[in-house]
Amino acid sequence: MHADLSRLTFRPERHYSAVVAQQGRVQLDADANEQTAIQLHQARTLAADLIGRHGGPAADAGFHITFKGGSRDLDDLIIEGGRYYVDGILCDATRPRPAAAVDHEAPEGAPGKEGEADASEPDEPPATWTYWDQPDAYRDPERPGDRLPEQRPFLVCLKVWERSVSAAEDPALREVALGPAMPDTAARVKVVWQVLPLEGSALGLENPDGATKDQVGKAFEAWAGKATAPASRLAARAERPEHADQDPCPVRPDARYRGPENQLYRVEIHEGGTAREATFKWSRENGSVVFPVDELDGTWVELATLGGDDKLDLNVGDLVEFADTASTSRGEPLPLLRVEEVDPPGRRVRLSGEPEPGVGRRPELRPFLRRWDHREGTRRPRKGAAARLKRGALRVEEGRWLPLEDGVEVYFAADGTYRAGDHWLIPARTATGAVEWPVNAARTPLLQPPAGIEVHYAPLAWVTAEQAELDLRMVFGPLATPAPAADAAALAAEAEAEAEAEAEARAEEA
Repeated sequence: MHADLSRLTFRPERHYSAVVAQQGRVQLDADANEQTAIQLHQARTLAADLIGRHGGPAADAGFHITFKGGSRDLDDLIIEGGRYYVDGILCDATRPRPAAAVDHEAPEGAPGKEGEADASEPDEPPATWTYWDQPDAYRDPERPGDRLPEQRPFLVCLKVWERSVSAAEDPALREVALGPAMPDTAARVKVVWQVLPLEGSALGLENPDGATKDQVGKAFEAWAGKATAPASRLAARAERPEHADQDPCPVRPDARYRGPENQLYRVEIHEGGTAREATFKWSRENGSVVFPVDELDGTWVELATLGGDDKLDLNVGDLVEFADTASTSRGEPLPLLRVEEVDPPGRRVRLSGEPEPGVGRRPELRPFLRRWDHREGTRRPRKGAAARLKRGALRVEEGRWLPLEDGVEVYFAADGTYRAGDHWLIPARTATGAVEWPVNAARTPLLQPPAGIEVHYAPLAWVTAEQAELDLRMVFGPLATPAPAADAAALAAEAEAEAEAEAEARAEEA
């Protein structure tokens, strides 16, 4: 998650069941976040063990899919409300109902008096979602790739993942009583669900038209296993840079990490693909430095703030990602733009180019700039390697150590396949002059899969023809059942015991 964190310490293989606070100790964000992670892990593991990979309650199972084909309009899907669990993660498709406004008494002669309908009254919103208006998918009818497949059959699946949300995207998270000069407080993690199509050919079925529910389900499980399996690995270390003796900063002479402050470095894949195609970006602040956008005018961007201090501000030469809620939810990499000019009095910056069409033009999608800390020329590539940035991001180079800054280096394993959004977190500490990274007995850094994004899939429907769907969902019933009535033998034994007790009582009285 893109949040201002010291580090993430939760490791399921350590089998910790709780975080125990001690009196008189410093309270750290990592401890509180680990407690949350432990509880989520326990709850979701229990749910997945009881429910299975996916399923919904029989009385209120959500995400029932109805295909709606149209000769003139674009094909659509009706997504019915209810709850559904994917790998223990709760997804709720219930469409919120709008609250009722205060009903002011209309003056005499005003429209709407005496039962007359007000022409300005908005239409009642639908009770269900559709493929085109589902809340976190942001499908665009103008994009051919977003439309439902024309070739039948195709599968409708549920994609589930989580992302962080800060006050830049949800201003309601900010406590206004703290004043505009104070930073925001805690961020949030949001469950994102998206109903998406998958072409039937991707499942490799021998007879797609005549496939049974069980065959489609097994083929989808195989596809989802490949789609979610980690396909890239990275290692990190801190090495004392050359010419470190000439460093004017007051750092220990033997320190390998030469930065003046503790940092949480984030290395994130920008564009996916093979090593030839993939690029990455990095941030020393875990990508948490964001600036809400108030207005966009060509390449000039007016911001709500330019940052709280010199560490968290924008300067000429910085690379930024112009994004909004829709582009973040879609997970599509956007070109990184360079800050060419800063206008502090006007809270404006001029970028090296205009943002992508359709991004940042709608205020309700909360556009923002996210700062990344790499620069062109940050590292010196070997002879023959590509030195220039690709769409503002660094090119992935496998099989050698790549310097970031202040002695921090990363290593991409050979033959990796990279996905946009995959990331690794590297805590760097001045107290040790090193980074925190797993090593073997010989103190050699170990290659690690990405820390995220974890994506989960579940099959919903198999659309075979017009107005025909095969429901692929699973349902479960409640565990609780009525207490059984006592049988005749138990009732007789109870009556005999009561009779014996009464007889003993009478004998004692006599």
